[in-house]
Amino acid sequence: MSTWGPGPEGPRLQLVPSQGSPESPYPRCSRTLRVLARAADVGVAYGLTLAAGRAGLVVGLLYLLLADGVFRGQSAGKRIFGIRAVFLPRRAGARFRDSTLRNAPLALVVLLRMMPEPLGLRAFLGGLVVIGGVEAWKSLRDPLGRRFGDVWAQTQVVDGKVASGTADEEAPASVAVGPGRWMSRTRDGRAARFRRRHPACASR
Repeated sequence: MSTWGPGPEGPRLQLVPSQGSPESPYPRCSRTLRVLARAADVGVAYGLTLAAGRAGLVVGLLYLLLADGVFRGQSAGKRIFGIRAVFLPRRAGARFRDSTLRNAPLALVVLLRMMPEPLGLRAFLGGLVVIGGVEAWKSLRDPLGRRFGDVWAQTQVVDGKVASGTADEEAPASVAVGPGRWMSRTRDGRAARFRRRHPACASR
């Protein structure tokens, strides 16, 4: 695994190897915590479905898709049980894009429920058994506990304490703070001010 970045002060990215799966420095997360966190998220989605009335299934579907990006890799359930979804190429908390990719297979089950009755309920139950079973099988067989959704999104669910040292989103290399002045963030996180380089104006 090699790294690449725009400079010593910019964010560094990990290049994905030829087999398409980035290396992970994190150990496998507890299955019990993952199941409890998922159950909590399903409960939140169900509550939103009931509260939103006729648009409830859409609201619940959107929550399941985007939940892991709400708290930088943590849904409500993951935050409660102290686990986090990490985007492996940057080793940072999952964003909304990553959350959508990794939760797409499970959200498809809810989408099947939107079909007209009585087909909707049957499709939902069938999708729950097939898609849920395949995702559970993949998670059990994978050494890091990754589902197919995690493989697509290049994410891994880890213990929040293990991932506490990851940088979620690095600040830009420099931010303008005034005329002719910039603030630059160094590698150790300290900010330093310097003047923009330009020839000095001679007084007349």
